[in-house]
Amino acid sequence: MDEVADVAVVGAGPAGAATALRVLQLCPGARVLLLDAAAFPRDKVCGDGIAAPVFDLLDALGAPGLDALGPPVSGLRVHSPGGRSVVADCARPSRVVPREVFDAALVDAAVARGAVLRRHRVRRVEVRPDRVVLDGEVHARVVVGADGAHSVVRRALGAPPAPDGATAMAVRGYARTNGDPDALVIAFARAAPPAYAWSFPLPGGRANVGYGVFGAPRASKRELLDRLDAELPGLDLDPATVRGHHLPLSTGPRFQPDGRVLLVGDAAALVNPVTGEGIFYGVASGALAARAALLGAGAGAALRAALRRSLGRHHRHVGALARAVPHARFVDAAVVAAGRDRRVFDAIVEVGLERGTASPRVLASIAADYLRLLR
Repeated sequence: MDEVADVAVVGAGPAGAATALRVLQLCPGARVLLLDAAAFPRDKVCGDGIAAPVFDLLDALGAPGLDALGPPVSGLRVHSPGGRSVVADCARPSRVVPREVFDAALVDAAVARGAVLRRHRVRRVEVRPDRVVLDGEVHARVVVGADGAHSVVRRALGAPPAPDGATAMAVRGYARTNGDPDALVIAFARAAPPAYAWSFPLPGGRANVGYGVFGAPRASKRELLDRLDAELPGLDLDPATVRGHHLPLSTGPRFQPDGRVLLVGDAAALVNPVTGEGIFYGVASGALAARAALLGAGAGAALRAALRRSLGRHHRHVGALARAVPHARFVDAAVVAAGRDRRVFDAIVEVGLERGTASPRVLASIAADYLRLLR
């Protein structure tokens, strides 16, 4: 049976749910379909760390109170490849919320606003002059592809595959114990390509732990788990929870053609190339896509311009830092500078978890420590 919508969103993760929330905020009478292959709640490979600015965005979209899903975690402990460390409280706490919980709550908020959730795996996208047709049965004025790293919608648009250097791979599991219940722990490895291990505390003494490799990774799940154990030994990891995932990084070429089909979140290769964070980008891009979607045939051009205005400067900065991260001495210097200069610490957090930039003063501080470490 054919179904007609003003906006059909393929993928009901944070990017897709945010798109639906914003469309219905701007146009309460719109018919918005959320299509996802999975039934919610469902697991998702992720570090589960959600920065405070994400909840600010969601509050503005009319989904308040989601920060109550997890207790505040203010501390951040970062270890550099050369054994340097910084431990400090962030200006605002993050929350560690399993994606099974967070995504379901966000979908519920979108449905409560008026979105229609359908369990449906999209396989075919047909773009017509006046609409987009999914699988021959869903007709929409605009379609938003929020269907992740292996996006069917992105492939249907003819997007080139992500270059090897603009991809990452991560393996994640849940440990029965955590090393630091009050801090997010990140340990950069002395490895090429660059990589880091993480341990993020959950209520009940558990932790989300994992290991991510940036730039054309060619490692098996077993190898990544061995590296995780080398960086953060003694984890009581539940093997049943271990899963791997590929990430398309924002250092790849931007791809958003004109027309009625939009891409957001991982489907738009919006993943931070230094930290692997994608929830902030997903929610932010979803909100921007929603406004563009109301323009019909002009949606693609509008979203492309909006992303450039909102994230362009940040992407230039984080891209430059991503090119420096493979040099272990640079990471050592950044950690040392963050430990002695609060402005550097705050800037690194903002660049890694939201849309921050690195000021000349911050870069000069890191450069000074880099030169000192060379002596």
